[in-house]
Amino acid sequence: MQSTFSETDPKVKETLLTPRFYTTDFEEMSQLDISLNTEEFKALLKEFRADYNKKHFIRDEEFNNSWTNLSYETKNLFVEFLERSCTAEFSGFLLYKELSRRLEKTNPILAECFLLMSRDEARHAGFLNKAIGDFNLSLDLGFLTKSRKYTFFSPKFIFYATYLSEKIGYWRYITIYRHLEKHPKHRIYPIFKFFENWCQDENRHGDFFAALLKSQPQFLNNTKSKLWCRFFLISVFATMYLNDFQRSDFYKSIGLDARQYDMQVIRKTNESASRIFPIALNIDKPEFFKRLDICASKNKILIELDKKNDNLISKFFKKIPAYYTLGLNLIQLYLIPPIESSYINKKFK
Repeated sequence: MQSTFSETDPKVKETLLTPRFYTTDFEEMSQLDISLNTEEFKALLKEFRADYNKKHFIRDEEFNNSWTNLSYETKNLFVEFLERSCTAEFSGFLLYKELSRRLEKTNPILAECFLLMSRDEARHAGFLNKAIGDFNLSLDLGFLTKSRKYTFFSPKFIFYATYLSEKIGYWRYITIYRHLEKHPKHRIYPIFKFFENWCQDENRHGDFFAALLKSQPQFLNNTKSKLWCRFFLISVFATMYLNDFQRSDFYKSIGLDARQYDMQVIRKTNESASRIFPIALNIDKPEFFKRLDICASKNKILIELDKKNDNLISKFFKKIPAYYTLGLNLIQLYLIPPIESSYINKKFK
């Protein structure tokens, strides 16, 4: 079975939009006081211990079918989707596993929660890697562990970013599942049938990080926290939008319009985040998605320039206008006044 990459493969190259591996201040994490929200953590731990998906990730006979009927282009798009998803899940496993180990003596409740979440992430990554195997490829997770650079985030940034990534993961999975439930002819591979239960793991993980944020009110109840929440909302939404713009053909292969799909996922995630974050983004303002479209088109130009054989200096100067416009529009997105979450919550009650 062929590995999907080697040490010299360009796929290993890090970019701002690739799934990242994270590390944090474990000493600060070990001193975390969660006494403001202990009962919710105990309830979440009970949920994790129940392991509702213990028998869910079992491959059925449909996986034995040959997928040679997929076109070459569709197959490549789908394998890339599996690779990115597997890498993201494995990244979560590594972080949660290490947090569990570091917190075992100082905070056993959090340690067990992280341990059981790492179990879920490992299960997801393994299931995805088996799917990659159906295409006679494999993702070398051991090589990934050693080769990837680890991005340091302070605990509060881990809480913001991971809460959003888990919640947006829920809405991405459930939106695809519901679409394919209505249009089964677009279900090109059986893994999509597993998304309904699968996304409940993402939802529970998001609830855990919401509980962590609630246990640390200083991360939610002041001006600085509002600015950080806005930053992470913009970052997570823009990253998804730019990534999916590049891969619109993949979504087309399963009967989805990438832009409409992202708009729905962003809307739902924005609503979910408003239940925890003090602010939500004003995504109904016409310029919000218009600026995301500009960012996506400029990012596509940067990708095309990377593919050319120009020398590095020439390529750098050709990229400057695209970088400038992309950066300017991201700043302008950030400057769109947010909406107080209390208003959003009243609207959707």
